Amino acid sequence: MSEEIHLRFVEVARELSPSLADAFERGGPVTLQADDSQPLAERLCRSIAGQQLSVKAARSIWTRVVDAAGETPLMEFFVEPNQEVLRGCGLSGAKLRALCLIAEEARAGRLEAAELRRLDHAQRSQRLTALWGVGQWTADMISIFYFGEPDVWPEGDVAARKTLERLTSPRRKTLRTATRFAPHRSYLALYLWRHVDAPPV
Repeated sequence: MSEEIHLRFVEVARELSPSLADAFERGGPVTLQADDSQPLAERLCRSIAGQQLSVKAARSIWTRVVDAAGETPLMEFFVEPNQEVLRGCGLSGAKLRALCLIAEEARAGRLEAAELRRLDHAQRSQRLTALWGVGQWTADMISIFYFGEPDVWPEGDVAARKTLERLTSPRRKTLRTATRFAPHRSYLALYLWRHVDAPPV
């Protein structure tokens, strides 16, 4: 499947820009690997905890959070009385608030992966971004990497957007360019991240 997508991508890219086609050809096919081995709420929390941080810093903070929780399940640990401990792990006030609210939703049974899996990306995004502290970028990353959605273009991801601009033209709207790669726009992001070597957390 990824070989078929690759051949089509190179073909479409040739019509748009030799640089884009060259980037795709040099790297070869990409594979979309979804990982839903963790509970959805936990993945969401980790994603938020690592926002706007380097991969190394994000990993370090999350390790401290997990160590601080000890035997307590994370969704039970993310509660107001533990805020000082969590702040000591390196979480900001805004991130703390988001984590506690997500945990509250999870404890109430309102963040079930099976239920969200049945929705399309737009509906799922609507549900996720209704949570305080969850933006469109996080919803896009969850759809791509947790649910394995093949057709998500993360317009809010700076690395993907800027790389596409650089390989095509800064005057051309990236949303419009990405449409040419539907129904596999998640793969487009994967190609671009690989090219720039800046995968999201």
